Amino acid sequence: MAQLLEKQTPKEVVSKMAKASRRGKVFVDWSQNHQKKTTISVYSLRARERPTASLPLHWREVERAAKRGDAEKLRFEIPAAVKRVDKEGDLFEPVLSTKQKLPSLDELDPE
Repeated sequence: MAQLLEKQTPKEVVSKMAKASRRGKVFVDWSQNHQKKTTISVYSLRARERPTASLPLHWREVERAAKRGDAEKLRFEIPAAVKRVDKEGDLFEPVLSTKQKLPSLDELDPE
């Protein structure tokens, strides 16, 4: 998919990891699509024997887990993930309405 996007829109998209080829383009990081990787989209399931869901968290939960050294509290298998979303609602929803000001390309560090 990354190579197809790059072929169709070469001025906007790149699939090569080399920093020199990425400047001013969207880098589609296909290398994250691997069974050993855990970075996935929100509300997705990780490809594991016992899949866990990628769920948005409250900062207080992250801070509490870090303080206690208990990251297990932040792992959600499917039933727990469904229960959590039913209870907490869609914590990711604000991204649909939050306004952000992105820096111009000139402001970004070329490295």
